[in-house]
Amino acid sequence: MPRFIALFVSVVFQPLLVPTLVFGLILYLVPEASSIPDVFKNRIFLLIVLSTLAIPMVTIFGLRLSGTLKSIHMVDIKDRIVPFIVTTIYFLLTTYFLHDKNELDPILWQVLGIISVSIVGLTLVTFFWKMSAHMTGLGGLVATVIVLNLKFANFDALYPLLGVIVLSGLVATCRLYLNAHKPLEIYLGFLYGFIICFLGFELIYP
Repeated sequence: MPRFIALFVSVVFQPLLVPTLVFGLILYLVPEASSIPDVFKNRIFLLIVLSTLAIPMVTIFGLRLSGTLKSIHMVDIKDRIVPFIVTTIYFLLTTYFLHDKNELDPILWQVLGIISVSIVGLTLVTFFWKMSAHMTGLGGLVATVIVLNLKFANFDALYPLLGVIVLSGLVATCRLYLNAHKPLEIYLGFLYGFIICFLGFELIYP
């Protein structure tokens, strides 16, 4: 595999993309999973994209340009701590904002809350070990598709599930190829993300 392809896959399918994919599923592919009126869905989705993808990415690039971050690939554990803490703050603030809006479906803050819990745990682990954030996100995405399939009969999860499983394998292969992680860091990252999101989604969709 050419190195530039592995880098491209790692950058495009980064962990920050996962909340966007999760809310895309809930708002558009499984509309019965929330009570958000269609007229507001695009606004909610834009808020999620800005607060969990665009703004954290701009911040990380800012840290890189300022010299605080050696590389956006965050190879060393020390490089991961500040971006992970900043990202955690963004996620928690967005969760609080959604929780504070009583007119919105509680499922919104609950879903982002579950994702935020996984990020808090990942950030704590990062202080002493380099668990894969890519695989944590993808493990959570696989769990989300499975739970939505179990809870909503109208959701045909075959192709989405196959897609995220193939994507997980591809990203894991790229991370190993780039020597960004050891196999154990890949496996435990995926398992951790899967367990947190599976249990969390089981709780909010009884």
